[in-house]
Amino acid sequence: MPEITRFYGIVIKMFFKPKEHEPSHVHALYGEYMGEFNIQTLEMIQGDLPKKAQELVTEWLKKYQNELQQMWDRQDIKKLPPLV
Repeated sequence: MPEITRFYGIVIKMFFKPKEHEPSHVHALYGEYMGEFNIQTLEMIQGDLPKKAQELVTEWLKKYQNELQQMWDRQDIKKLPPLV
């Protein structure tokens, strides 16, 4: 999975597959924890990411939601700035 960014020990990645891989989402990895976040709703749709890490990911997703959706739609991944 290509890496989009990393901040505070959290790595954000995106992977593409055919249509069965909907909804548009990113993967957040934090140590041994992971979470999948829906780009449209900003909700964690599966995983065991700790609450504080979920909040940080959601804050970052809000800033880059449009760019992430465009990446998903175009299947063209690029690096984005970290949460600061």
